[in-house]
Amino acid sequence: MMKPIPLNFLRIAIVAFVACTASVMRAADDIPALFKERVKSVVAVEFFTESELDRRPTIVSALVADTAGTIVLPPTAINNFVQPSKLKDFRIYLPGRPASEYSSGEYLGQDPLSGWHFVRVEEKLRAQLVPVTAFAAAVDAGEPALGAEFWGIGLRGKDEDFAPYFLASRISHVQSMPERTAIALAEVASPGLPVFDRAGAFAGVAVGGFGQTYVQFSRNDRGLPVMLLNMEESSVFVLGSAIKSWLTRAPSTLSGRPIAWLGAYGLQPMDPEVASFLKLGDQSGCVVSEVLEGSPAEAAGLKNRDIILAIDGSALPRFKPDRVVVTYFDRELGKRKPGDTVALTVLRGSERVEIKATLVDQPKLFREADRTYFEKLGFTAREFVYGDGVVRRVKVDGQKGVIAQFVKNSGPAGTAGLRPDDWIIEVDGSEVKTYAEAVAKLAVIESDTNRTDFVLLTSRGGETAVLRVKLK
Repeated sequence: MMKPIPLNFLRIAIVAFVACTASVMRAADDIPALFKERVKSVVAVEFFTESELDRRPTIVSALVADTAGTIVLPPTAINNFVQPSKLKDFRIYLPGRPASEYSSGEYLGQDPLSGWHFVRVEEKLRAQLVPVTAFAAAVDAGEPALGAEFWGIGLRGKDEDFAPYFLASRISHVQSMPERTAIALAEVASPGLPVFDRAGAFAGVAVGGFGQTYVQFSRNDRGLPVMLLNMEESSVFVLGSAIKSWLTRAPSTLSGRPIAWLGAYGLQPMDPEVASFLKLGDQSGCVVSEVLEGSPAEAAGLKNRDIILAIDGSALPRFKPDRVVVTYFDRELGKRKPGDTVALTVLRGSERVEIKATLVDQPKLFREADRTYFEKLGFTAREFVYGDGVVRRVKVDGQKGVIAQFVKNSGPAGTAGLRPDDWIIEVDGSEVKTYAEAVAKLAVIESDTNRTDFVLLTSRGGETAVLRVKLK
């Protein structure tokens, strides 16, 4: 027989329940006011990328980083091959305001650590913006509990005046990727926009690129896995505690330099079975596929197939999935500057070796390469940079010529068979050793109105070909 519950206990339980319910109701009632204020920390950004033939618009959601009007765009907003000089006419829109109203912005460059792009809006708009750091009370509050509710903001398209809308979900999982990242049951914000807790404190930034896998069946075929990716909303966000310092990393140069470089190429995670075989326990590691020529890694004595176990005395942590350790190692290098020395503990065979490498500024990137468009010939010649040699496995002393960056399909070069990314080694039977030499030869051909054709020696996938380009 059950004993009766004391009256005082019932009263206490009822009071606690009412207080808890009232707290939840107050939090829910506060959301509209919190939402209205936090919408001021997000904007829509439109910019144009100039190509040889057109001017293409791009529109992304972005967050406000500080009171100086610094805007943060996600890494995928801009193609890494695009020259900063080709990015034009940045326009900043306030959510829900007529799309005919916008302010101008200046592109500041890309941060090599986070991959974020930074833009600064003109001063007249800054007073209407609130940086996400103004809501940062929860950033250092610890890791969110599973089941905790978070919410964020989505933005509709330009044709709907970037109208903001509310998204919310509960946390189902938290893991390191390598930054601590929360995965919710449903979408919580547009990629690149902030996420908040129930009290309205900044909790993180939504990231794109995560999809859900389904199996699709048809009458004729068996089930096939299909990945569905929501480009406008995300259920994944990086915790604010992991990336709060990134908000202050607006680069001082368009290229994002200085960029620390080691030169260990094609890193792969060490297989757990290999770690077990080598009696490394739960140790993680990065396997070096190739040590690049002329790099700090080569100068320090790093070898192909070395397994990097620690950096500056700190063992590489174990991640799931295993491949995240490579991103972690890249992040650690990205925190350093050219001139810094890093100590690496590597496993070479069965022997541990200590290596010290002095980082240098990274060789010229694809987006920094010089290029010239020859309208009459129908293609753009791009400078051959260090990365081209790595991809084509060409040693430094064999790097010459230019790369076909763009080829007009109906142009003379395209009709002759030239394709984007072809390596042009000779022009009219003469080797071109430098970009300047190649441009000079092609400019002469371009300006010669009596010229009927010319010849290019190209390489594609290791196979060379002679192309006769007809101009008339």
